[in-house]
Amino acid sequence: MGVKYGRKIHYAWIILAVSFIGVLASQGVRFTFGAFMGSWEDYFSANRGTISAISFVSFLVFAVSQPIVGKLVDNYGVKTIFVFSTLIVGAATILSFFVTSVWQLFILYGIIASLGFGGASGVTASVAVTKWFAQKRGLALGIVEAGFGAGQMVLVPSSILLIESFGWKWAVLILGSFLILIVCPILAILLKSEPSESGLAALGSESSHEITTPVKKQQQTSKTSLWDRRFLFLLIPFFVCGVTTTGLMDTHLIPFAQYCGFTPGITSAAVAALAGFNVLGTLISGILADRINNKTILIFLYFARALTIVFLLIFSSNAGLMKLFMDYPVLLLAFSVSFGLVDFATVAPTIKLLSDYFKGQSFGLLSGWLFMSHQLGSAIGSYIPGLLFDETNSYQLSFLIAFILLIAAGFFSALLPKVTESC
Repeated sequence: MGVKYGRKIHYAWIILAVSFIGVLASQGVRFTFGAFMGSWEDYFSANRGTISAISFVSFLVFAVSQPIVGKLVDNYGVKTIFVFSTLIVGAATILSFFVTSVWQLFILYGIIASLGFGGASGVTASVAVTKWFAQKRGLALGIVEAGFGAGQMVLVPSSILLIESFGWKWAVLILGSFLILIVCPILAILLKSEPSESGLAALGSESSHEITTPVKKQQQTSKTSLWDRRFLFLLIPFFVCGVTTTGLMDTHLIPFAQYCGFTPGITSAAVAALAGFNVLGTLISGILADRINNKTILIFLYFARALTIVFLLIFSSNAGLMKLFMDYPVLLLAFSVSFGLVDFATVAPTIKLLSDYFKGQSFGLLSGWLFMSHQLGSAIGSYIPGLLFDETNSYQLSFLIAFILLIAAGFFSALLPKVTESC
């Protein structure tokens, strides 16, 4: 049946708002890991490599879960997976209040909470957007992915302040309660998996009856697509994206700032600035994804991100420049702004290209494999810098490796083919 738009707000926008809130909350909690690293090192008398290993395990579990989550979303719907996953994150976060040793954190955060992170993730939110938005899909993807940056902007500085004021145990209790008591009910009441559940069409579509590819054909084409050059040249740069964003920067920016000697206030401001401009950059990227060549956007973003890493390479190269960096906190804020603008901005054009290249195929499963590559990169990007820091007492080598990988990602993006109508 057709849809009468008039002045009535299409329910797709409600879905987008609810998905944004879900991503903000669950992924925001995930991004707080760096805020807890110092407290956990002191509380458990552990070194940075050991605490970083928790993040490494977490990202591995998150990574492996992504194709599974994509398949579950295809089979059981966005709502079921999103609500249940958020509940898991909230429960595991509350239970971490009671831990007495590092191995318990490995289980609660590294495994249980990370399964929840995997479900309340970009895979689930991206499927929701692609189902509800036939038009303005790039904008919608940009907005929902901005939820990652918004969660980082809101919950990471809040966690730093909560830890400073009440200690890390009460901080996790508050975060977990927020997820279970506020976010889960919102998702359960307002989220709908398919437009057809409400007798609606996707935004910009004329019919609520979508033409779908038979399941067997979807499975066959999805397996073939995994070795498609288009998919591989999206997957490899997205892996590098994970190494350099949620892996390196989102895990180690706070410890790096603390190592430099910045106060908790300056560190919180830097994280908030990175997250705030992350939201702005993601929104701009989403808007542009509907208007210009997404391949061009990706090339620019990866090379631009490499340049921001050069900034840190310079100021961490010797004691004199490091002192200058410490004496002028505005330099840390300048980095946060520049990196934030190109942080999650790669997601919208990447997912838009995926949906354009592989129309009619099992999008949940394909996006699951794509996001798995990102989380594998995140696992490596969070763990290796911790080990290198313990060996060298510096992040210099980690920044150099990130720069090289980003240059390679830009070249791989340049090899992507143009989108054609036959895709």
